[in-house]
Amino acid sequence: MPPKTKGKKRKTGEWKKKKNSDADVEAEAKHRLVLLEKELLQDHLGEKAIWKDEARRAKASENQLKQRLQGLAAELEGARSEGKAIFAEMNRQHRALQVEMEARSKHLEGEVRSLQEQLETCQREAEASRKEAEQALGEKDRTLAQLRAHVTEMETKYEEILDGSLDLLLAKLRAIKPQWDETALRLHTRHKELLCQFGLNPLDL
Repeated sequence: MPPKTKGKKRKTGEWKKKKNSDADVEAEAKHRLVLLEKELLQDHLGEKAIWKDEARRAKASENQLKQRLQGLAAELEGARSEGKAIFAEMNRQHRALQVEMEARSKHLEGEVRSLQEQLETCQREAEASRKEAEQALGEKDRTLAQLRAHVTEMETKYEEILDGSLDLLLAKLRAIKPQWDETALRLHTRHKELLCQFGLNPLDL
């Protein structure tokens, strides 16, 4: 459209240069000018209509974009709200977990201290028991040694006493043997006499 307008303007310029030639040329030029103005007006109206249509489409696109932006803003706000809710829930869970872990840690620390104290007590008791056992074993060894020495001494004394008693008994037996022999002989003779009195032969018995 602009190139056509420039050509018409150029023709208008040429007509203005020749307007003083004669009246017919001037009339024709005026007629052409009127036609040109009419054509320019029509072009202007057409362009105006096109611009209005473009403006309507631009307005519609703007409204669509605004609606889209509003929808995106609503989605963004929803996402922000959901994110805030998720963050708040995660933060709450984190605090709860932290409190639970602190309580668990304190509980475990208490158990560790208690077990450590029990272990130390057991170690002290075990050490005391070991010392007592060593002391008891030492006393037992000393007592056994004393008993063995005492038994050995008693055996020696018993042997001496037994030997002395046997020697004394043998001496007494040797001392009373003649008396026993004489008594036995008398008893034997007496038994033989009694048997004979009853009519029995001692050799048959």
